[in-house]
Amino acid sequence: MDDVHAPAISVAGLGKTYPGGVEAVRGISFDVARGEVFGLLGPNGAGKSTTVGMLTTSIRPTAGSARVVGFDVVAEPLAARLVSSVVFQETVLDRSLTGRQNLELHARLWGVERAGERIDEIAALLGLSELLERAASTFSGGQRRRLEIGRALVSRPELLFLDEPTVGLDPRIRAELLDVVAALRDRSETTILLTTHYLDEAERLCDRVAVVHEGRIVALGSPRSLRAELGDEIVEIRLAGGAESALRTLRADGIANEDAFTVGATVTLPLHGRPSADALAAISARGLHPVAVTTREPTLDDVYLRLTGKEMR
Repeated sequence: MDDVHAPAISVAGLGKTYPGGVEAVRGISFDVARGEVFGLLGPNGAGKSTTVGMLTTSIRPTAGSARVVGFDVVAEPLAARLVSSVVFQETVLDRSLTGRQNLELHARLWGVERAGERIDEIAALLGLSELLERAASTFSGGQRRRLEIGRALVSRPELLFLDEPTVGLDPRIRAELLDVVAALRDRSETTILLTTHYLDEAERLCDRVAVVHEGRIVALGSPRSLRAELGDEIVEIRLAGGAESALRTLRADGIANEDAFTVGATVTLPLHGRPSADALAAISARGLHPVAVTTREPTLDDVYLRLTGKEMR
């Protein structure tokens, strides 16, 4: 029986090793509260889509456990599917059908009562009302993605998975789709798990994010709390060379803390309340002569770079 106070998703030590010993997911654990928008943030190949595959029962875990809305994804796969829907990276629409026919077909498959009213409700929410009678083949990329989200919502799922929903969209259409997801978050009680490698998506849409790197969760928290770990301001200094040796010098002299890091020829120094002018004066006094200097607020990109040493791609 479903416990309304239990998490919408509960993951403990979940892992997936493919034949040949490839570890796609390495013992991750997290909970997602009901009504929360939770993000799995990481580059391509980090293990995000494999995690979604396990949570949606299309991939069988090789370690650990996972429950969605109280149902074990391995022991109770049919029940887990009934309470959730997923929007995959690849389209599943029938482009020869109209928008309405696509939604009606999905409604019949799920035995949705009063399907016409539900379809009209979703169309209004997602800005599809004027498009429903057109063939899906005539929809733009963003319109098709909205229709796919609408299709996933027809069955009134308690949990919605969005797997890289904006991949391949141009910037304008991507921005429009983010507005749609934001509206869904604000006007619905549906729990959403979003995978993305776009930092701005996680910043804008997610209550909390798990930063995923090489199949492991390396940080978990709200975007604000993760940024706050780096303080209110950082200094970036780009050098002609020798960034690693420069960082060692700055650490030895107490100018850089352990959370300072390098990427290429750039040294990034979280200030943690120290005036930037003082930090720059201390850098100059050590005989370092930056090619460029920037002071700015930390971003999730900085969080990821500090944890992994790699840029998000």
